[in-house]
Amino acid sequence: MGSNSSRISDLPKNEYLKKLSEIAWRLKIWITGHINLCVENNPRTGNLGALIKVFLSRTKELKLSAECQNHIFIWQTHNALFIICCLLKVFICQMSEEELQLHFTYEEKSPGNYSSDSEDLLEELLCCLMQLITDIPLLDITYEISVEAISTMVVFLSCQLFHKEVLRQSISHKYLMRGPCLPYTSKLVKTLLYNFIRQEKPPPPGTHVFPQQSDGGGLLYGLASGVATGLWTVFTLGGVGSKATASPELSSPLANQSLLLLLVLANLTDASDAPNPYRQAIMSFKNTQDSSPFPSSIPHAFQINFNSLYTALCEQQTSDQATLLLYTLLHQNSNIRTYMLARTDMENLVLPILEILYHVEERNSHHVYMALIILLILTEDDGFNRSIHEVILKNITWYSERVLTEISLGSLLILVVIRTIQYNMTRTRDKYLHTNCLAALANMSAQFRSLHQYAAQRIISLFSLLSKKHNKVLEQATQSLRGSLSSNDVPLPDYAQDLNVIEEVIRMMLEIINSCLTNSLHHNPNLVYALLYKRDLFEQFRTHPSFQDIMQNIDLVITFFSSRLLQAGAELSVERVLEIIKQGVIALPKDRLKKFPELKFKYVEEEQPEEFFIPYVWSLVYNSAVGLYWNPQDIQLFTMDSD
Repeated sequence: MGSNSSRISDLPKNEYLKKLSEIAWRLKIWITGHINLCVENNPRTGNLGALIKVFLSRTKELKLSAECQNHIFIWQTHNALFIICCLLKVFICQMSEEELQLHFTYEEKSPGNYSSDSEDLLEELLCCLMQLITDIPLLDITYEISVEAISTMVVFLSCQLFHKEVLRQSISHKYLMRGPCLPYTSKLVKTLLYNFIRQEKPPPPGTHVFPQQSDGGGLLYGLASGVATGLWTVFTLGGVGSKATASPELSSPLANQSLLLLLVLANLTDASDAPNPYRQAIMSFKNTQDSSPFPSSIPHAFQINFNSLYTALCEQQTSDQATLLLYTLLHQNSNIRTYMLARTDMENLVLPILEILYHVEERNSHHVYMALIILLILTEDDGFNRSIHEVILKNITWYSERVLTEISLGSLLILVVIRTIQYNMTRTRDKYLHTNCLAALANMSAQFRSLHQYAAQRIISLFSLLSKKHNKVLEQATQSLRGSLSSNDVPLPDYAQDLNVIEEVIRMMLEIINSCLTNSLHHNPNLVYALLYKRDLFEQFRTHPSFQDIMQNIDLVITFFSSRLLQAGAELSVERVLEIIKQGVIALPKDRLKKFPELKFKYVEEEQPEEFFIPYVWSLVYNSAVGLYWNPQDIQLFTMDSD
């Protein structure tokens, strides 16, 4: 301050900052102590129930307050909900659902009143939160309370975090799936989806709490606002059980929290006597342009703008939760799947998915799996497999192995999937990943069109890599067998199993190449060129009992075109070779190519998908702003150091 300038290096020595830090630390301890004290004394005092009743009474006037721009009323209501949310986190972490319910069934009794009747505030609070989320208009002054209502619902469902096993019967599930909360199902799902679609940014700090005062009350309001902001910062960034690092700042906290709540609701397990209504809503909603009536057998149905939803999904695929939502909709909602497959701008959706797979080293395994399964679902459709080869892309900047000035979307998809296979072969060696990558290529193979020369080369290069791996394992198995004859005491590796796995993958690759040659030979001169250039690779598999049948067509094509090139003479240019191939395709009798069953693989969800998806969804919640001050030591559902 004044005439003296300050330097960053001086900050640790600054006495004022030291005092401020000490005050903040004491404030944090004070808040933590009071929360724990409140939890401990609540059975006697009933303070939580009293606070919830105050909040419930105020929410009845919240909509009118928003319309009247009553900043003070909304700010006070938001603070009450924030305290409820903080207390709820501690309660849920420290006790069972049954114990929690007792805290919510407290009844204030006057002297001489011995009535045993009590009210359950949990259900009333949940219904109130659902009403707040769906009915309160989204304005600058209501943004924060809308986010807090969604966060509180997520916290209410967070009992799952503190159980190793997936919860199949829960008090929270019971409240959400029947009773007065049930009619809000479709409206809540629709609101959460629209929050995700709109990606509304939060208002500037302070403007949504107190408006600028011109009547002399500015200082008082400013102090109150400053204290509120300070308390929030101390509690969330350095609060109870806070993580070492805060979550990165989001452009739209409302959209992100809405998406997390939607995923949590969609992955609740079914009740013993009824399916999950939120999953039913996600499975059945239709486009606003669809005027056909809903069948009476479909409950919780609603309509939403598919074009807006598609645009949001395309733009938000950098996050795990957006990719998981895309997977959920494609897999479970046939209306969405049909709409997306009919789009003429599929590159807007496919390119972000390919970029996820391309940067596989930077992504967690779950995100990669979701992206890959999305591709597998898309490639089940022949129309998609044809159309992606008609979309021409220019200058794919994120693809760094080679400059791609012009390439079809189909060829780029092949390149990225093959790169994922090669990465998996050298790093993770995950059979599930291999299988799904090859299944996607197999689904596309009959529709390969005008393959880019680099894509054709990479197909054959992958086969070359597999061939070398096969020879290496075969050699190791042979040496191991020789060693076993001289010593019976040394345990030997199971090379037979490794050999079987690699031969399965090799056969799959041969089937993919064969499918392309059989169905679209005339469209792919670059693949024939790559085959001829590396024809020696296939020699060892001609007589192999596992590959003899599938090698017939490949061997025929190599022999036929090799003969024509031999007749054309030596020293042929690349252009001349391609010209001979194109002429030869016309001359090759199609009936000489043996027909094989069409390669078609369909994604089938595991028998108990909740064992994968529920921990995955809650790991996303934990790493979000909602989970900012959950204590890692308390989490039971997943291992904290897993990806």
